[in-house]
Amino acid sequence: MHVVFRTYSGQGASELFDLLGQREEDVKTLLTGVPGFVSYAAFRTDGGGATVTICQDKAGTDESSRRAAGWVKENVSTSVDPPAITEGAAVLHF
Repeated sequence: MHVVFRTYSGQGASELFDLLGQREEDVKTLLTGVPGFVSYAAFRTDGGGATVTICQDKAGTDESSRRAAGWVKENVSTSVDPPAITEGAAVLHF
């Protein structure tokens, strides 16, 4: 399993997480179609929010990141600062 953690803060972060909450079905359709998709979560933080995607392999998380970036660019009307990305192989997942 491979995990990618994206942390959004700064310009556009609040707007992005408002939209994620409003467009849950669109995001679900977008990401569950990624080959090897396992799970996804989005949550608010004090400075904006973060998302976690788990896939069977790095190719899946790379594709999820590509799709997420495209969705943000296409759907968020304001400019969004790029996320800080942390990723790696899962040690535990249940």
